[in-house]
Amino acid sequence: MIILIDTHSHLDAGEFNPDRDAVFERARAAGVAIQIVPSVTQASFDAVAAACHRYPGCLPAWGLHPIYIQVHHDGHLAALRAQIESWRPVAVGEIGLDLFMPELDFATQERFYVDQLKIARDFDLPVLLHCRRANDHILKHLRRVGVKGGIAHAFNGSDQQAAAFIKLGFKLGFGGAFTWERASNLRRLARELPLEAIVLETDSPDIPPQWVGKGRNEPAELARIAAILAQVRGISLEEVAQKTTTSVLEVLQLPPLPNGEERHPPEPSR
Repeated sequence: MIILIDTHSHLDAGEFNPDRDAVFERARAAGVAIQIVPSVTQASFDAVAAACHRYPGCLPAWGLHPIYIQVHHDGHLAALRAQIESWRPVAVGEIGLDLFMPELDFATQERFYVDQLKIARDFDLPVLLHCRRANDHILKHLRRVGVKGGIAHAFNGSDQQAAAFIKLGFKLGFGGAFTWERASNLRRLARELPLEAIVLETDSPDIPPQWVGKGRNEPAELARIAAILAQVRGISLEEVAQKTTTSVLEVLQLPPLPNGEERHPPEPSR
């Protein structure tokens, strides 16, 4: 059986409240051994923690998402530090910048992004980056602050931007978006980028693949997303699974999966 890692799954999201147990079981049956579950606000820390306690192989990332900038305040940065000290995550995230939504104040986004990069640096942790239409701004601050690599979630940029992320020790997250036949640039990137630079993700319940359409995405779809990547590159599904899993273990510094078995989340320190 193939072993897959979903590097971006919001399993704590309210969309999964009616059937979260079944969603998790479908993912496990599809070979998804690990899900990285990032927080988006300080208020979501508890829901992420609950999901990671309940479901084997679900690992937390703590962070403050840029599209919720209207609810963040400086006290949440202190709370983020405390959360990391209480339960060391696999990464700081989901953090970053969003220039798709003009109503989001960019200066405030930038301040929270930079402050969280510094937190990641202080704790020697990688980051999970939200980069929507903001790759150059994201990269500028990565070069200035310097962090321990990470993942550029839902990457959709140029060859030059991809090379810049890779040079800084980042992997590039590919999920449902590139499965759409009309996504010609993403499909080209998925085909031409070094396979060792790519990791898989769903962003469940968002960014549904083409076969889901406008419906709810979920982690079990990662298996078919991996199969599409294999098809686009003309290689086997087994090679995609092996190399993308190896890349995640490298960039997020997780221990290897023992004999293909699931890894249970680390217990938070008390």
